[in-house]
Amino acid sequence: METALQVVREISSKAGRDRSALISILQDVHSEFNHLPQGSLEIIARELRMPLSSVYGVATFFKSFSFKPRGRHLVSVCLGTACHVRGGSPVAAEVERRLGIKAGETTANGQFSFETVNCLGCCAIGPVVVVDGKYHGQVGVRHVGELIAEHR
Repeated sequence: METALQVVREISSKAGRDRSALISILQDVHSEFNHLPQGSLEIIARELRMPLSSVYGVATFFKSFSFKPRGRHLVSVCLGTACHVRGGSPVAAEVERRLGIKAGETTANGQFSFETVNCLGCCAIGPVVVVDGKYHGQVGVRHVGELIAEHR
């Protein structure tokens, strides 16, 4: 059985030291493990002959990458200015209540991870909740239960 780091090495070696493939490699590794496993960035940096700091900088810049395992379903609530003034904070609080976790956490059964974001770029339809990449606009507290139930 292959270890996680062997899989990371295989994924990153396919790029043939092409530094422009960094984001693609990170995406492939993240898709494989639902996070970037410990030690994976070092392997990627070595395979692409890049400074570790450069790889780390890209991995931490994009919100889509996580260093700890995420749940099967990812719930994101926008708390940017437009969503905040339209009730984004109570929506986030309801997600926390229903899932029994705080932002940045994953449920014990590994089904859901919850995060808040600063802006999703669709301010006109706020508050916005994204579940597994599907955007839901004008979400009120009363809608949260339905959104979660659809993915249980």
